[in-house]
Amino acid sequence: MPNTSGVRMLKVSVVVPVYNAGSYLDRCAPSLLDQTLGRDAYEVIYVDDGSTDDSPERLARLASRHPHVRVIRQENSGWPGKPRNVGIRAARGEYVQFVDQDDELTPEALQRLYDLAVRNDSDVVLGKVTGTMQGPSSVFKRTVDRCTVADAPLMESLTPHKMFRREFLLSHGIEFPEGRVRLEDQLFMARAYVRAKCVSILGDHPCYVWNRREDGGNSSAGATPPETYYGHLRAVVDAIKEGTDPGPLQDHLLRRSYRVELLRPVSEPRILQRTGASLLRYFETVRRMALEAYPPGVREGLPAITRLRAKLLEEGNLDSLLELATRVRQIKPEVTVEDARWHEGRLLITTKVGMLRPDGGPLTLVDHYGRLLLDPDLLAGIKGAEDWEAPHPLAYAHGELVAHDTARDEWWFPPGDLTPRVESLGGGRHRVFVTGRTTLDPQALRGGTPMPPGTHLLWCYAQLLGVGRRPRLMAPARPHIPAATPGTPPRLVVPAWTTREAQLRLAVSPPGRTTFARRALLHATSSPRVRTAARDTLKRLPPGVRRRARTVVRRADPWSGNSPD
Repeated sequence: MPNTSGVRMLKVSVVVPVYNAGSYLDRCAPSLLDQTLGRDAYEVIYVDDGSTDDSPERLARLASRHPHVRVIRQENSGWPGKPRNVGIRAARGEYVQFVDQDDELTPEALQRLYDLAVRNDSDVVLGKVTGTMQGPSSVFKRTVDRCTVADAPLMESLTPHKMFRREFLLSHGIEFPEGRVRLEDQLFMARAYVRAKCVSILGDHPCYVWNRREDGGNSSAGATPPETYYGHLRAVVDAIKEGTDPGPLQDHLLRRSYRVELLRPVSEPRILQRTGASLLRYFETVRRMALEAYPPGVREGLPAITRLRAKLLEEGNLDSLLELATRVRQIKPEVTVEDARWHEGRLLITTKVGMLRPDGGPLTLVDHYGRLLLDPDLLAGIKGAEDWEAPHPLAYAHGELVAHDTARDEWWFPPGDLTPRVESLGGGRHRVFVTGRTTLDPQALRGGTPMPPGTHLLWCYAQLLGVGRRPRLMAPARPHIPAATPGTPPRLVVPAWTTREAQLRLAVSPPGRTTFARRALLHATSSPRVRTAARDTLKRLPPGVRRRARTVVRRADPWSGNSPD
């Protein structure tokens, strides 16, 4: 759309809703003010929603010192929706990036997101999220230039901390609900996803740092009555229905809210935490919505145990849901590291993951006259679960390994998904598991770049028959894996198994530091427990001794030469 207003068009407008942010503004602002995109190419719009603390003064100082910062003040609306809408309308950027007042952007975030958007003519761009509020998300496993909600798992990322083409939002009338509306982010994202012709995902570079506030005051926190909460969820369901035709795609998109939000009160641990009138209130609320708001195809496409929950819910069988939750909560993953070795500078890890019933036996399927039934030992005595069929046992089954950079709270997915398989145990019993080889390349794990110095813990994720678990990648026998020095200059990588859990960790040194002494030191100090103990010991030393000790530590530190403060 041509610019006829006479106002210079910018590349990006960063919109930040603010309410009583206080010192969190000072933490967030530096990450927004010096983006590599260039100050003349973007603006930061703070929309103050009637703050009553010193936020207005802090914002005024920012605006007076930085020409690319604007502040809009309005009466309190009580929720982030209206400030974000005001920001969209006031924006001069081709694209709009939403940031919460207590979060941060990485230095190159706007440049990388904007370049990806322009290259693909994208309506929406998702940037990799890290931080204390973000666990591993397979949405960001890889960078995807072009996709839509029909061919990518976009519904698994429903926060609004993304970049949007402003004209796309305006032309479709996509805005946030205003006032105290729960799930306002989901409603906004549902409307955007079903209309976007091109969505891009930047998975190879961290962009958005989503932080948990020390005071627990992240936006939109607080209890909401179930009738209100699920009334707002109906609006999300209606938005998906309005943007799609009845059929497989609509069912697929609705399945996420059914599985996550609707079944949450009748699944472990929530159903086991509530009692009496509170439990019954939630049960009746979600049952009513399940019967009224979701087409039958949504339930039928769920994996076996999840589909059983849906059936028990819709039939009104609360006692059976309680018993099922009690048993499923005790299902544990069984992880087997079948092989782990270096090959041409890459660590090859062969893994197998299955599930164990509460009694320790494998979770199985039973062949009954050509029908595969979910484990009778798991379901025995649960009314309504008799002869529960699992006609597609590999549907939704998947697994993967993930590496956690503990210092930076980043999660990275090495190539090599675990493939679902069925093996016969004899006597008509079969076990579903995932298995495969994962290739971890220290020179490319971090989005095509080398792993940074520090400790990286290995985890695996498996989803089998509707049971999802993320166990540590453990090997109780602790097989020896030698150190390696891949890359040029070489980078020392020391695999080891943690003392308590036998979890595989990789300790990585800075490039070029590969001496024998450094290998020994890196192996010893890679344990988080050892490093925490060292910090605590230093703090207890007298000041003079502490300074001398820190000097020694700085000379020997296998990580970066910094003191362990």
